Amino acid sequence: MTFDQRDPAFIADPYPAFAALRQAGEVHHHEQMDVAVAVSHAACSAVLRHRSFGRIWSDVKPVEQFMSFNLLHRNSLLENEPPTHTRLRRLVAAAFGRGHVERLRPWVADLADRLVDELAAKIKDQGQADLLAHVAAPLPVEVIAELLGVPQQDRYLLQPWSNAIVKMYEYGLPADQRALAERASTEFVAYLRELIALRRKTPGADLVSDLVAVTDTDGARLTEDELVATAVLLLMAGHEATVNVIGNGVYALMQHRSQWERLSPELMPTAVEELIRYDSPLQLFERTATERVEIAGHVIEPGEKIAALLGAAARDPLVFENPDVLDIGREKNQHLGFGMGIHYCLGAPLARIEVEAALSSLHRKLPGAVLAEEPNRRAEFVIRGLHSLPLGAG
Repeated sequence: MTFDQRDPAFIADPYPAFAALRQAGEVHHHEQMDVAVAVSHAACSAVLRHRSFGRIWSDVKPVEQFMSFNLLHRNSLLENEPPTHTRLRRLVAAAFGRGHVERLRPWVADLADRLVDELAAKIKDQGQADLLAHVAAPLPVEVIAELLGVPQQDRYLLQPWSNAIVKMYEYGLPADQRALAERASTEFVAYLRELIALRRKTPGADLVSDLVAVTDTDGARLTEDELVATAVLLLMAGHEATVNVIGNGVYALMQHRSQWERLSPELMPTAVEELIRYDSPLQLFERTATERVEIAGHVIEPGEKIAALLGAAARDPLVFENPDVLDIGREKNQHLGFGMGIHYCLGAPLARIEVEAALSSLHRKLPGAVLAEEPNRRAEFVIRGLHSLPLGAG
C-alpha cells in the first residue's frame, strides 16, 4: 500500500494517503518510484540526520546528452557529502555571512509592496488577477537576481531556466522535458561563466563577487564550476521554495478565512513557519545508503535509496497537535521544510524574509482578498505548487 504519484486526486490532496501510510508503518517500499519512503516525523528526521545516508550524485544517462545538467549537480553543495560538502558549505556560508540577507531586508519589503500594488491595480481593473504571476513568482526571482548581481536587463531569463531544470527531479519525466532541462542548464552555465568573468574584473556588492573572492583558513577557493553550481542552486532552491510557499500558503489562508483575518505583524513569524509545514513546497528529499542502515525496522542496503516524505512528516500527530488544522499561531513547529542536519537550507533566513514581506503586504493592501476561482495545480508531486492563484477583491 503506497500511492500513485501521478494520480491527479493524490496530487490535489496527498495528506490522507500519507496518514494511512503512517498508520500502517513508518517506512514503506514504493514500487513505482523504486525507493523506500519514510512517512513519520521520526523516520524522516533519521533519514535526514543519519551519517550513513548521503546525497550521492550519479550522472544522468546518457552522460553525453546531459553534460551541463550533470556539471551543475556534480559540483553542487546539495549533491555532495563531507569532506567536499564541508569545504563548499564553509566557503558559501562565509560569503553569505557578509551581511547580504540583512542588506536585502528593506529592499525585499519595498519590492513586495510594489508587486502587490500592481496586483491590486489589476484586480481593480479586471476584477481578478493571478497572485503567482504578479507576486509569488517574480518576487523570489528578483531577490535572487539582486543577491547574485544579475543585471536588470537579464533577469527575465532566470525563471524559465529554473522552471525547466527543476522538472528533472520528478519521476518518469518525458524525454522532451529532459531535453529542455539540459538546454536550460547549458544556457544558464554559459551565462554565469560570463557573469563570473565580469565580477573577477569588476567586483560589486553582490554574492557572486564574494563567492569569487572568498577563501577559507586553508586558502581553498571555489572552482569556477562550483561557483556556477552554487549560483544555480541558489536560484532553483530560492525560487521554487518561495514561490510555492507563497502560493500554497495564500491558497490555504483563503480556504481558512479565520486564519487570514487573524494575521498580524506579531504573528507573521509563526505564520510563515506554519504555512511551510501545512502544505510543504518540497514533498520529498532523497538520500542513498553508504552502508547497511535500519530505519524504523526497514533495512536499506548500501547503494539503495530512501526518501523522506516531508509533507507526511509535517502532518504527524505524534509531533504536531491537530496536524491537519492550519494554525498561524502554532508555537511548537518542528517542520522539516528546510531540511535538517548538514543539508539544512543555507537560504532559509532569506526565504523567511521574502514570504513574510509578501504576506504582510498582501494582508495590509488587500485585506478583503478572496479566491476568484479555483487555482490551477501543477501536476508534479516532488515540487508541490500551483500554476495560478486568481484573487479578487471580495
